[in-house]
Amino acid sequence: MTQLPPTAKPITSWRPYWAKRFGTAKFLPTSREEMDALGWDSCDVVLVTGDAYVDHPSFGMAVIGRVLEAQGFRVGIIAQPDWHSAEPFKALGKPNLFWGVTAGNMDSMINRYTADRKIRSDDAYTPGGAGGSRPDRACLVYAQRCREAFPDVPLVIGGIEASLRRIAHYDYWQDKVRRSILVDSKADLLLYGNAERALVEVAHRLGRREAVEKITDVRGTAFMRRSHDPSAEGWFELNSSEVDLPGRIDEHINPYLTTGEQAQAQGGSCAKEEQDSVRAEPVEALSPGQAAGPSTSSARTGGGVEAVVAMPVSRKSGRIAMPARERTVIRLPSYEQVKSDPVLYAHANRVLHLETNPGNARALVQRHGERDLWINPPPIPLTTAEMDHVFDLPYARSPHPRYADGDGRHDGATKIPAWEMIRFSVNIMRGCFGGCTFCSITEHEGRIIQSRSEDSVIREIEEMRDKVTGFTGVVSDLGGPTANMYRLGCRSPQIEAACRKPSCVYPDVCQNLRTDHSHLIKMYRRARALPGVKKILIGSGLRYDLAVKSPEYIKELVTHHVGGYLKIAPEHTEGGPLSKMMKPGIGTYDRFKQLFEQFSAEAGKQQFLIPYFIAAHPGTSDEDMMNLALWLKRNGFRADQVQTFYPSPMATATAMYHSGLNPLKGISRDPAKGEKVDIVRGERRRRLHKAFLRYHDPNNWPLLRDALKELGRADLIGNGKHHLIPTFQPATDGAYQSARRKNSTVAGARTSVAKPTGKAAAAPPVGKAAAAPGKAAPGFGKPAGPGKGAVSYAKPAGQAPRRGTLLTQHTGLPPRDSGARAGVAKGTGGRKGR
Repeated sequence: MTQLPPTAKPITSWRPYWAKRFGTAKFLPTSREEMDALGWDSCDVVLVTGDAYVDHPSFGMAVIGRVLEAQGFRVGIIAQPDWHSAEPFKALGKPNLFWGVTAGNMDSMINRYTADRKIRSDDAYTPGGAGGSRPDRACLVYAQRCREAFPDVPLVIGGIEASLRRIAHYDYWQDKVRRSILVDSKADLLLYGNAERALVEVAHRLGRREAVEKITDVRGTAFMRRSHDPSAEGWFELNSSEVDLPGRIDEHINPYLTTGEQAQAQGGSCAKEEQDSVRAEPVEALSPGQAAGPSTSSARTGGGVEAVVAMPVSRKSGRIAMPARERTVIRLPSYEQVKSDPVLYAHANRVLHLETNPGNARALVQRHGERDLWINPPPIPLTTAEMDHVFDLPYARSPHPRYADGDGRHDGATKIPAWEMIRFSVNIMRGCFGGCTFCSITEHEGRIIQSRSEDSVIREIEEMRDKVTGFTGVVSDLGGPTANMYRLGCRSPQIEAACRKPSCVYPDVCQNLRTDHSHLIKMYRRARALPGVKKILIGSGLRYDLAVKSPEYIKELVTHHVGGYLKIAPEHTEGGPLSKMMKPGIGTYDRFKQLFEQFSAEAGKQQFLIPYFIAAHPGTSDEDMMNLALWLKRNGFRADQVQTFYPSPMATATAMYHSGLNPLKGISRDPAKGEKVDIVRGERRRRLHKAFLRYHDPNNWPLLRDALKELGRADLIGNGKHHLIPTFQPATDGAYQSARRKNSTVAGARTSVAKPTGKAAAAPPVGKAAAAPGKAAPGFGKPAGPGKGAVSYAKPAGQAPRRGTLLTQHTGLPPRDSGARAGVAKGTGGRKGR
């Protein structure tokens, strides 16, 4: 039977709540005075966020607030409250319906700490960039204070922090497995992913006075359920709480098969009949021979109720058939099990990632003590019409007036860096089907691309041109999680609904994936033809393995939309780490580079690529990093900023880091099965991997000389052009001037990086850690792949800035000349509008 994609009620079809008569607020209120000015006696929903309130569609809390306002609810915002008591949480009074709590557009721990667990001194989502305006694990702290303020009000949590912690997860900062954030926060509901659809339904059902405990059937939500809960009756449970069970175990998709091999393995097509497309985890353990014919199996119904359930059997083959997905729940290993057993942790992570396609995902359940954590299937992606509705709402497109300086402006001491970065950019889509294991975008936003219409994007550019102070005619970005996935997706809705592959572009671009960039080209041309628009730059990361499928797009991009430099992310050059990242080989980069240079020459422009690389990713050996350093030198790149791999909660690469196993290859306790992964731990080795990326820094030479000798490559030490590092050692003071000035290493603070002190090495700046500020909109906030922050910003040989020049944080490029001091390179590629 052909599997059809699921459908959902449009978010614009709900009958508006009665408070819609109050109309639209210029800014959602943040104080009692603002509520009085609007004529409100109370708020229906109060949103609490760890970010400053910026009423812009790139800030998740503004999106959620405006979406609820459009539904007729009165929404107030408490932004960056003092969490030391519950009093600031009472500022807007008692919410009539529920609290909505989020840590903000970024995970609060990633926002606060570097990959070496050093405290950051700044926060891009805070006025003036000041650090310390939100607590660690902000979602938990805010939830606790909300309960203290008004304990009887339903509590809903969401955003990137809650989304990535919806299940028992490895916590890098404590180096242990923590419980689901839903358990620790004591919230009633957790909304994960792009939460508009789920939140609209939850708000209306609470508005109808439905008890929050009864709201257990909304996709994209998680909740706690006690044993013997009658609402769990009728569910069929598949037990996947162990590995290597006897009986039937359905085969996992192997992401390493080529597209042709995959199709051949599936009968010549990526689409299979429902019973064959099931990629379930191990079924309840059966006695030998039991799976061969009709039988019953001891199974568990939801809520932990033991029952004997007849196993469906195919009349044709006599094999056990899977029950209907919409009434099937997969039991994962309990929190207590995964906490103490890394093998089961990796197994649970594998199962979770197999159940992420909204077209075929099943519910998941995980025991936490005496209760079950239930995670409903992912939300149905928004349609283009719904995306337009969300982005066309009446955003003020600026920070709240409370942050303005004495002149009523937001570009002085109270400037919010994240807003400044996206002030003149436009988000055109959501989601990513790349499936990179270190990135959190797919876990949060999903792999199905949700695109706005061309008309909606053009309207936003025109509004930005006409209303946003300081617009000079330069649009800094038209993009999203990636620059060039706009309106790309599967050729067949049926195939898309049945697919279980973790990536549409690894190990090669799927034959069923549309790679036509014509819609994006058309949008670019229309946008740059708008009156008052001088230049449109593309600042989002480019997926170059897709771009090479459309040379016309590369020509359009290179000719009109590159400001001298273009950033892309090969991440590594060696097959070992690339296979753990699920990234294409460096040959694809070479092909893109060839086309980039060809079209640049044809346009009469001298332009350069800035490749990003990750140090110390799981599966990376010291030799791999040495080979990457040799590639960098051979190609004339010198990395400015480098960060090691940052294990974010729930990512597949984080499961590798914690367990030492590769979930992509299957999990087994048999040493002969599965795949072990080389994990880079310890201060010296992590510093070594970063040092290879900064092979040109004399501070790193002593450490690199020792490593090269240990690797048997002393031949790379010498003073010739073919050597990696020289034999001589200049006097160095250990200074490092970071683009984040407060994170710089003071001269004389250390004498040599080759002498570990036993403390974590001072981390160079993160640059893009976790989320490029502003590419968010959905849910309660924006994801971002923490791994994507673990990159180096490289510059072509001969293009290094002169002495005394500071490289910019996010591009690694010299800043534009402001005339402040002599000797600063003028206009050497600083991206306009950034």
